[in-house]
Amino acid sequence: MRQKPTSPNSTRLSPILFALGVCLFVFSLMPDKGMSALGPVSKKKIKYRTNFGSCPSRSAGQMTLKLIKIFEETGSLKNVKEEIVKQSLDQRHFVSDYKVNYDPLKKMLFFKLDCPTPLMKVQIYKENGIDSYEAILVENGKLFDPTYEVLLRTEKKLEGPLPYLALPVGELEAKTKEIITRVVNGLGTNFRKKISEVILDEKGDLTVILSLRGNPSSVFLGKEEWDKKADQLKKIVTYMESKKKIPAIINLTNSKKVVVKFNSNL
Repeated sequence: MRQKPTSPNSTRLSPILFALGVCLFVFSLMPDKGMSALGPVSKKKIKYRTNFGSCPSRSAGQMTLKLIKIFEETGSLKNVKEEIVKQSLDQRHFVSDYKVNYDPLKKMLFFKLDCPTPLMKVQIYKENGIDSYEAILVENGKLFDPTYEVLLRTEKKLEGPLPYLALPVGELEAKTKEIITRVVNGLGTNFRKKISEVILDEKGDLTVILSLRGNPSSVFLGKEEWDKKADQLKKIVTYMESKKKIPAIINLTNSKKVVVKFNSNL
């Protein structure tokens, strides 16, 4: 048979053009951003789940958004955790514990944050005894900016007044904070509500001012054995309240010789 001649207007493609068209078609189907740790992650495909625990959602949310951005840009959990340490994001956002995980099957990024419980407002007096600055002592013994209390109260995650801790700047040592934190934590949540103020003077004597049904009671703990004396204090106050008595002064400077002076009947 005689083959028909090819028309000049034929749409038949040459092998080179055909191959080029296939490559362009395949390339157009490829995603703009990959899902591996080797490159950025598509924002549309990643889901997020958060648990802020006792943290103020405002500060915890800001930290989470920063971490999400890092993960989307790098696709690496390692980079996320390194940036937390590098930028001190946990400290800047009042976080005491955190966990960040990614489930590639569900394409889900998990954030679990937690924040410490505030114990006391701290007034730290400078050497002249007049000027001072404030901080918040939390349950892990760290001092936070007063903004932490404001954020918690704004979101109603902190109720009731915080007792005051007054101490000179010379006593602001890690060991001192650790001991006071341990003593106050050991008193328990209910008893802490009775504390109005804790004072550590320049001589190292610790004094606790209690508010018992609206009446002040001064407790002198001296320079040492604060843990032991705190246990004694709880027992004394519990007993006195059962007898409907208000101790005006409780002297525990000598743990072996407790002196109690009463105020009045309730």
